[in-house]
Amino acid sequence: MTGERMYKAVLVALAVLFVATMGLAPAAGADVDQCAPPGIDSASALPTNLASAAKGPDADKYTTAGVEPLPVDLNALGLGTPGVLTVGTLSDAPPSICINTENQFTGFDNELLRAVADRLGLKVDFVGTDFSGLLAQVASRRFDVGSSSITTTDARRQTVGFTNGYDFGYFSLVVPPGSPIAGFSQLAAGQRIGVVQGTVQEAYVVDTLGLDPVKFPDYNTVYASLKTRQIDAWVAPSQQAIGTVQAGDPAQIVENTFSLDNFVAYAVARENKPLIDALNAGLDAVIADGTWSKLYGDWVPRALPPGWKPGSKAVPAPVLPDFSAIAENKKPAADNSGVAPKSVLRQLKDSFLDWELYRKAIPDLFTTGLPNTLILTVCASVIGLVLGMGLAVAGISRARWLRWPARVYTDVFRGLPEVVIILIIGLGVGPIVGGLTGNNPYPLGIAALGLMAAAYVGEILRSGIQSVEPGQMEASRALGFSYPRSMRLVVVPQGIRRVLPALMNQFISLLKASSLVYFLGLIASQRELFQVGRDLNAQTGNLSPLVAAGLFYLALTIPLTHLVNYIDNRLRRGRPVTDSEDPANPTDPASTLEMV
Repeated sequence: MTGERMYKAVLVALAVLFVATMGLAPAAGADVDQCAPPGIDSASALPTNLASAAKGPDADKYTTAGVEPLPVDLNALGLGTPGVLTVGTLSDAPPSICINTENQFTGFDNELLRAVADRLGLKVDFVGTDFSGLLAQVASRRFDVGSSSITTTDARRQTVGFTNGYDFGYFSLVVPPGSPIAGFSQLAAGQRIGVVQGTVQEAYVVDTLGLDPVKFPDYNTVYASLKTRQIDAWVAPSQQAIGTVQAGDPAQIVENTFSLDNFVAYAVARENKPLIDALNAGLDAVIADGTWSKLYGDWVPRALPPGWKPGSKAVPAPVLPDFSAIAENKKPAADNSGVAPKSVLRQLKDSFLDWELYRKAIPDLFTTGLPNTLILTVCASVIGLVLGMGLAVAGISRARWLRWPARVYTDVFRGLPEVVIILIIGLGVGPIVGGLTGNNPYPLGIAALGLMAAAYVGEILRSGIQSVEPGQMEASRALGFSYPRSMRLVVVPQGIRRVLPALMNQFISLLKASSLVYFLGLIASQRELFQVGRDLNAQTGNLSPLVAAGLFYLALTIPLTHLVNYIDNRLRRGRPVTDSEDPANPTDPASTLEMV
């Protein structure tokens, strides 16, 4: 199949997919905004099916006896920006932490922190990041506070400090309908048990149950895998499970347990005790005035464990509605135990082909995701191309002082995972140049992507240059060209022409790698294509927004691929000779070399 015919085939396939989605009815969960407060009517009672091996809240040894009185000295809080609380958070774990339909960071954790900051007289700036890098970013002062339903384990206290608790979560065991697994005690080796990587649920499965779980990057992916029965069970935070499992879903919560290692709290740099004390004081204030109870009832209305309360030991226990009575009076939830497994085609339709979500995702993908992706990719490509050319020339140099550093650079930046390089530059170089960048992650992200691309581009260009026949250099030198001019006008252009397809593949990889900049922390308006799709996926629990983002990537990469193929073919055929040109009477050495 020729390139043109293949291109047309791809376009037809995309068109068929586009038209097919228009004819599909919205999936069951398409209109459910999982990042909206569910309200007190969604209240749940204290779990009665608690695992017998769970540890209760009596082991609490970190809650403070009292707090410093308000007001506090704001100048002593060690904030990165005076008067502003810069908060690292997530966008994909409703109802605790998420981005709503208005592209605002919200959820119980974040709304509570807004209330605490208001009592302290601070403004709050939320920045989205990935959980795997959150605590390190808090420790390095990239963020003043980490807000992500963080359970305070002893291991985490080695990295960051924590406030008093504002929540005390349970673990829930979620399984497909009809599963033989009825509790944590029935989890065994050989079963596929899903967890989100880096969470206390993973530690519980590994350390307490002694099992090897299947690790996922986020909650939506693990839940989608459970619904399609690719895993046997999901060990989840209780509030996440309650907010995600909807009536009619092929999933059910069968057992709960207390979180094993203390309460849920905000993370702060260990040495920043003034800020920890201030947040503790603000937390006690919003508990005492009823704000905590109001937010708790709106977002995560469930009974607290016996003997535990939020805040310091001195603050009175919050006054909460009788969640158990409210839960008893609710209409019974649909029983999913008898739900038959969906067919493969129905699963694909519900998960990937929801036209209403395509229509909802496209404006944000076009106005927010696409410009940011192009900025990151184009800027990093320029850096990679310029630096890569330098590495290629240095790599073929006879001088060791040029060749060896180029070799070491290439080996290091090609050998390390992309995420590691981005985090090293963001967390290592970021604090040093924070005054120049204004803590904007874009310059650091562009630099990291450009440095990674340079290592690959340098090797591609080096291979292209070395593939040019030695006779080309010899002929140009015989015509009186200097070595630098021979390289610039004869060898390098031919080498680049030979590796154009490989260069385009590298730039396409760089386009997709731009999504990794999210690890450095982005505000809502800085999100690239993948993150915009991922956030809408978190709001709805449907994978269609991610497919919509993928179509944008295809719209960028397919034309680029065929453009470079056209240019490559055009260069291979050469430039047509016009009537005004006389090959027998060349006027300059370059034309003579063309004939050679």
